[in-house]
Amino acid sequence: MNKPMHLGELGKREFNRELMTLVVPIALQNLISATVISVDVMMLGVISQSAMAAVSLAGQITFVLTLFYMGMSAGASILTAQYWGKKDTPAIQRILSIACMFSLCISILFFMTSLFVPEALMRLFTTDPELIQYGSRFLQFNSFSYLVMGLSQMYLSVIRSMENAKIGAWISSLCLILNILFNALCIFVLFPSQPELSIAAVALATVLARFIELACCIIHSLTKGSIRFRLPVWDRIEGNLLKDFLQYTLPVQGNYIVWGGALTATAAIIGHVNSDMVAANSIASVVKNLAIVLCGGIAAGGSVLVGKYLGQGDMDKAKYAGNLMCMYAFVFGVVAGCTILVTKPLVYSLVNLNPIAQSYLDGMLYISAYYCVAKSFNATTIAGIFPAGGDSKFGLWCDTVVMWFVILPLSYLCAFVWQVSPIFLYLVISLDEVLKLPIAFMRYRQLKWLNNLTRNFA
Repeated sequence: MNKPMHLGELGKREFNRELMTLVVPIALQNLISATVISVDVMMLGVISQSAMAAVSLAGQITFVLTLFYMGMSAGASILTAQYWGKKDTPAIQRILSIACMFSLCISILFFMTSLFVPEALMRLFTTDPELIQYGSRFLQFNSFSYLVMGLSQMYLSVIRSMENAKIGAWISSLCLILNILFNALCIFVLFPSQPELSIAAVALATVLARFIELACCIIHSLTKGSIRFRLPVWDRIEGNLLKDFLQYTLPVQGNYIVWGGALTATAAIIGHVNSDMVAANSIASVVKNLAIVLCGGIAAGGSVLVGKYLGQGDMDKAKYAGNLMCMYAFVFGVVAGCTILVTKPLVYSLVNLNPIAQSYLDGMLYISAYYCVAKSFNATTIAGIFPAGGDSKFGLWCDTVVMWFVILPLSYLCAFVWQVSPIFLYLVISLDEVLKLPIAFMRYRQLKWLNNLTRNFA
């Protein structure tokens, strides 16, 4: 009878070393990715509350596009991590080509829509004419960044799953610094008292930073990378990998769309309550997203290692890694919540809100602190461990039921029928992660995520 393997202190230290090697750069990259749009919002807050709120709402379109990138990069990462466990680099090269092809098609669709019908997109989130005007201007100029974002994201996610996360952090750091410098030049030097011109210039600064990001990825792939940007080569191997890519990507993609679509719908509900709640929510979202970046690093880094162990056929080591990740998720979730509470005075000093919006923000940050604990565990399991082992359908049905059949109907009733206070409405909107936590824990205990997904192409 085979007994479960216990790795002991030596194995635990080795796993922790591998995990931290991935977590720190991935968390930094996630922080930078979350900061790119956050920088635009926060710096425009110096110009006016309306400019800040408009760009925050317009950023929902970029957020929806990012959901597609997240789904495709997750599918590519699932397969890459497992084939990396087998050291099958040619298969990984083909996976990158497939992911880039799909991401480019989606990018062109969003580019065309944002460029030609930005007003229609903004009316989905607000009826305020000033917010629509400012947001439309931002969307039109920012749409050009969509043409290159997907290619960069696919490349960085694939090499990250090959345990090379540092280069992504370096490239993203460079682009963030450039974006901040460009924003500062536009807002404080060129157009200090012209909100509409500042918004357009800030959008163009983001576009320039994104093009530089892709250029860095191309240079790295040609000089030091083991994979390249190439067109797909359609043969039997490519057909099998495409089938696997779609099999494991579509449920994850559906999960991100269902979850992100629900978040976008809640943003639209908030946008139709009042502009003060929109402004407060834009700041609360920035703070919350920045606080949980380390939690996202645990989820992404841990999923790479779990996938690698599964690709090697080492189920005991994968299970051991999953148990450690769940424990770390709770710890870092508590740290994230405490970070929000500690940094509240700093947040208040950086933004210029009227007294009503300020009171909304105060309550939202308290709610966000508790939200982070459940969010950390759910991200680690639903978006990390489960897809790494091929259990990618669970997140789709879980978010569909919780978000679309519970949270959204309840939020609509609270906002437009019962007309509860904005803080109570925000509390209801934030219940999704709390509801999902016990469900995710039970699913984890079932061990349906322990699967080797690789093929033998020899």
